[in-house]
Amino acid sequence: MKRLHTAICALTMVTCSLAAFADKSDQVERLNNAKSVLDEIMATPDKAIPNSILSNAYCVIVIPSMKKAAFVVGGQYGRGVATCRNTPSGKWSAPIMIKLEGGSFGFQIGGQSTDLVLVGMNARSGQDMLKNKFKIGGDAAASAGPVGRNAQAGTDWKLGAEFLTWSRSKGLFAGIDLNGDVLSQSDSDTRELYGVNVPFETILKGQQAAPKEAMPFLRTVSKYFRAAQ
Repeated sequence: MKRLHTAICALTMVTCSLAAFADKSDQVERLNNAKSVLDEIMATPDKAIPNSILSNAYCVIVIPSMKKAAFVVGGQYGRGVATCRNTPSGKWSAPIMIKLEGGSFGFQIGGQSTDLVLVGMNARSGQDMLKNKFKIGGDAAASAGPVGRNAQAGTDWKLGAEFLTWSRSKGLFAGIDLNGDVLSQSDSDTRELYGVNVPFETILKGQQAAPKEAMPFLRTVSKYFRAAQ
């Protein structure tokens, strides 16, 4: 009986470990997909994020393969990762896991999968990222971002837009209007990535070491989003 009890305990521990790994694998895959999205976008200079934006970014959010479907009433939903630059060091924080939800209404039928990139352009964007959730265009001003390595952003972001937004669908990378969509933090996904409950503020302010699985994504962000000299 004692041996049986020991065997059951051991089996339970193995099962829990495998389950935890399986859960974490979803977040690791999302981090790797986010890295690939940035690499692929920046590999085409004529359609990439402009240098002036890369060097002034406070936060970077990547949502790979956001789902959108519609039949009269439409909706969209995606999960992604976010990191914010810490001042004065300029280093990027460990990532948090986020989700973006929105809806639309109209005569529309169809569905598609879209990659999204949101770039926070000032200190207010970092403060918004510390909130549990906020509405783009409502709680946080946003504008569709320009494309082209040497393109110049309009005056909107300098005057008040906290986020610039882009989408990529079927190979086309262009600015997008996400006003009305709600960006929120995913407690469960972040907990599964780190293995414990870590406050989002602790992570985004650079007080939490990034898990090794997140390093490829963070190195890619650091590579492209270099601080202005």
